[in-house]
Amino acid sequence: MSRYRGEWPLVGMPSVVLPLQSLPASSTQSPLAPSSCRRWPPLQRSERSSVFALQLFAVIFLAGALVGCGPEPYHQQDERYVLIATNVALPYWQEAQAGLQDSAKVLGVKAEMIGPEGFAPDKELEAFQKAVAEKPAGILVSVARPDAFKAAIDAAVAQGIPVICLDADAPDTKRVLFIGTDNFRAGQESGRRMAQLLKGQGRVAIVSIPGQLNLDDRVRGVNDALQKFPGIKVVATIDDKGDAREANDQISKLANGKDKLDGVICLEASGGSGAAEALHRLDLSGKVAIVAFDKDPETLDFIQSGAINETIAQKPYVMAYYGLKLLDDLHHNAVHEFKDWKVAPAAPIPTFVDTGTAVVDKANLAQYREALAAHPKPL
Repeated sequence: MSRYRGEWPLVGMPSVVLPLQSLPASSTQSPLAPSSCRRWPPLQRSERSSVFALQLFAVIFLAGALVGCGPEPYHQQDERYVLIATNVALPYWQEAQAGLQDSAKVLGVKAEMIGPEGFAPDKELEAFQKAVAEKPAGILVSVARPDAFKAAIDAAVAQGIPVICLDADAPDTKRVLFIGTDNFRAGQESGRRMAQLLKGQGRVAIVSIPGQLNLDDRVRGVNDALQKFPGIKVVATIDDKGDAREANDQISKLANGKDKLDGVICLEASGGSGAAEALHRLDLSGKVAIVAFDKDPETLDFIQSGAINETIAQKPYVMAYYGLKLLDDLHHNAVHEFKDWKVAPAAPIPTFVDTGTAVVDKANLAQYREALAAHPKPL
C-alpha cells in the first residue's frame, strides 16, 4: 500500500488483496482506492500541542490513580521515636543526637532527644513518662537509676511501645535489648592503661557516679584489672555527680592532702576535664597521670596539651544510629522469627549489642577531631 504525505497509516490492520478482475467496475473507483483517497492536511503546531497535552494529562492521571491504589508506605507520616537521657547538655549526648538525626533521615521518620540538661534522674523519669503518654513508635533510654525506671519501662512495653536501653541499662525491666558499651571490659581497659602509665606503682583516685549501673560496672572492671598490679592502690572513689566542677573541687582536695596522688581514673565524661583543670591550677599537669572517659572537646583539648594522657572513647553516635534502626524493626515487626514481638517468647533481635570502645591519645587525636566536626550540629 502506498503512503501519502499527510495521511495517518492504519497500524495493525490486516491487508486483504482481491484481484481487480473479480471486482465490478464500480468497485475499482471505490473512495478507498489510492487513486481517489482523500488526503487530510497535516496537523498545525497548535493542534499537535493540544494532542500532546491531552496525552500527557492522561498519563499523569493514570499514574496518580495507580499510586493512590497502591500499598501504604512502610513508614507513616506521623511515625516518631524518642531518645531520653539525663545530662543532655554534655557533648557526649550531642554526639548521640547526631547519630539519631542521621538514622532518622535514612529511615524517613521523625526522632528527637529529650531530657534534663544536668544529672537529674527524677526529671529524666518524668520525661520518660511524658513520652510514653504521647505513644511514640519507640523509645531509646539511658537509664540513670534502674530501680526507679522499672515500673515505667514495664508499663511502656505492656502498651506495645518498644523500649531499648542504650548507654546505661536496666536489665531487670522488660526492655527489649541493650545497645552500648561492655562497661566491665571498658573499666578493665581503664585500669590496665593506668597501670602501664604508672609502671605498676602508685596511688590513684577513681571518679564516677555511684548507683548508675554502667558506671558501677566500670568501677568493678578497674578494680578487677588492678588486682594484677598490687603496687597500685586506690585511695578514693569520688562521686562528681556528672559535673566537671565537682570533680575539680574533689581532686583539688585530694591533691592538696598529705598523701601524694599519682593518677586519676575518670569513668564518666565530665570527670576528665574537671580533674585536668584542678591539676593544672596546682601546677601538676603532666605530673599526675589521667585516664579519662569519652571524647568531649575539652577532654581532647587536654590530651593535646598533655594534661590528660588518654581517654577511653565510647561510641554514642553508633549507639543512637543503630538503636533507632532496631526500634524501627521492632515497631514494624520486620524480623519474622515470631508473628509479633509483643507476644513473642523471646526477643526477635539481639538482646545485647556491644558498640565497643577505642583509646584516644595524641597519636590518633586528629582523626577523632575530624570525625566529630563532620557530625550534624545539635538541634
